[in-house]
This record gives sequence, structure tokens and C-alpha cells, in this order.
Amino acid sequence: MVVGLAAHLRAETHALHKQVECSTFMTELLGGRLSKPAYTLMLRNLEPIYLELEAGFLRHAANPGVLPLFDPALFRLQALHQDLEKLHGNSWREELELLDGSTAYVARLRHLTEFQPELLAAHAYVRYLGDLSGGQMLAGIVARSLGLLAQDGANGGTDFYNFGGLDKVVALAQAFRSGLATLADDGIAAEARLAFEMHGQLFEDLANCCGLRQAVVTALD
Repeated sequence: MVVGLAAHLRAETHALHKQVECSTFMTELLGGRLSKPAYTLMLRNLEPIYLELEAGFLRHAANPGVLPLFDPALFRLQALHQDLEKLHGNSWREELELLDGSTAYVARLRHLTEFQPELLAAHAYVRYLGDLSGGQMLAGIVARSLGLLAQDGANGGTDFYNFGGLDKVVALAQAFRSGLATLADDGIAAEARLAFEMHGQLFEDLANCCGLRQAVVTALD
């Protein structure tokens, strides 16, 4: 019964997931056309989301709705910091803008941490399973399009996607789905849909901030 809640969440969020994938910002990212500043700004705005999510998981690690999914090997905060320092330098916190979509997402996670920590599972599902699956494809796209691989093959700014090799990625994803299978829905699907909606708003903010919509229209003209 490993597929239980994971399959349910996938079905419930399929349309919203596709909508986010087809957003202007994600289309540019997946197409290898995103600039390094735009990609770095995305990481900057994901950073506080992971900060709040992982703080919530640590605080409520013994909660029955969190414990089956709790695995610090999934945490991305340190990797995000490493990538931001490589891509921008030590001043990334002060110099890169936090957008409204990120601030709103953090506020939602903070609310859940205080009052409904079991619903953090929905945001872990959206972020971590995404990082373990599509994120592995993104790693190659980002490395190639932004020239982030050094001549010796060393990582130049994609630690965010590095979970320690394919076998580890598969094992972590399987363990996460197994954990989900022990949980009842109890509002998790609705919260996962909200998570995708909030991602859509964040990516819209990123596209607007980076002038991507204007660039697409100009290209069509």
C-alpha cells in the first residue's frame, strides 16, 4: 500500500502541477533559457520557504503527521545556502529581493507550524518529491545552460539538487512515499493544491520581476 496517499495527492494536484510547469518562468527554466540572475533570484525566494518548512519539521518531528516523513537527508536549506554563495556571493541575503509570493508562502507555513503541523506534509510532498524527481532533470538543464560545471566536473552551483547519487534519490523517494502511505488525507490534498497555487503566484512574481513576460511579447513582435 505504498502508493496510497502519494497517488491520491498526485491525482488531486495534477492539473495545478501542469499549470505551474507551463508558467512563463518555469517554461524558461525548463527550456534552458533562464539567466543566471533570474535563477539565483528563484533560489533566493525558495530559501525562506525551506527555512520555515524545515524548522516546522524539526519542531514537530514527533508529531504523528510529521514523523513518517521526517528525514533530514531531504532538507535543502544548507544546499541552497551553498548555491547562493557560489552564484551570488556572501551578500545574497542583503542584495537579492524577496518577493511577495515567497513572503506569503512563508506566512502560510508559519501558520501551519503553529496550528496545524500535520498539514506541513502537503508542502513536503510538493517540494521534496519534486526535488527528488523533476529536480534531477533540472540539475542537468541548469548546469548546462548556466555553465555551472567546472572543467573537472565539480559542481558550480547545483547542490540544491544533489541528494547523493541516483540510488540515494530512489531510496529517499520510496521512503517518503512509504511514509505518506501511513497517513490519512485529513486536509493534506487541499493543502497540496494550495501549495501549487502559491508556487504559481511565486513564479508569476519571478517572471514579472525578471521581465520575462515582456521579453516573450517582444520576441513575438
